[in-house]
Amino acid sequence: MASSDKQTGKNRAFGQSLQHALDGLKALYRYERNFRKHLIFGTLAVLAGIILQLTVNEWLWLTLAIFLVLIAETVNTIVEAVVDLVVGKNYHHLAKRAKDVAAGGVLLAALFAVVVACLVMLPALARWF
Repeated sequence: MASSDKQTGKNRAFGQSLQHALDGLKALYRYERNFRKHLIFGTLAVLAGIILQLTVNEWLWLTLAIFLVLIAETVNTIVEAVVDLVVGKNYHHLAKRAKDVAAGGVLLAALFAVVVACLVMLPALARWF
């Protein structure tokens, strides 16, 4: 099979699809500093949730917020890579707009996570006192 067929061909088995997905997550972790930062903050939020003994409902909101930020960062990375591939080193205002909008999506997700953290953690913290 030619290398271009490997890139455009369909996966023949679930294991192959899973391996591609895991390769993508490894690339996110290895090459994307902001993804690693979001993982650290998400881990800290989970540790705080364990310490504060969150309820199931609070855990649902917290994990939604964490995964939303990670997914937004993933989409942002995709947009940046595709834009860079298409325009190369040339400047184009639409390329800038696409990258800015994708980054704005990450910011919105992060702001949502902060709001959720406040709404979940502050009452849980108050239960301690």
